[in-house]
Amino acid sequence: MYDFDAEIWKYSAASSWYFVAIPNHISLEIKENLKWQEEGWGRMKAKAKVGSTTWDTAIWYDSKRSACLLPIKSSIRKIEKIDAGFQIAVTIWV
Repeated sequence: MYDFDAEIWKYSAASSWYFVAIPNHISLEIKENLKWQEEGWGRMKAKAKVGSTTWDTAIWYDSKRSACLLPIKSSIRKIEKIDAGFQIAVTIWV
């Protein structure tokens, strides 16, 4: 289990994907110790919690940011009343 605070940001392409970047030290630990769990395209199954909402998801390592990325679905953002630029507390299980 990993707990951290991060800012939600919107992917700059035409899509409407929103993410948080998992802090570099946590991302490195996940990459080094849990690489065996990777599936296609480096994706790892995970469970995430923001506020009171928990959901099944996946994370993957982004070499441009040197961090794992966690997508924040529209339904989660609506339930928790959060948007790009918000600083949020996140828990993930990988």
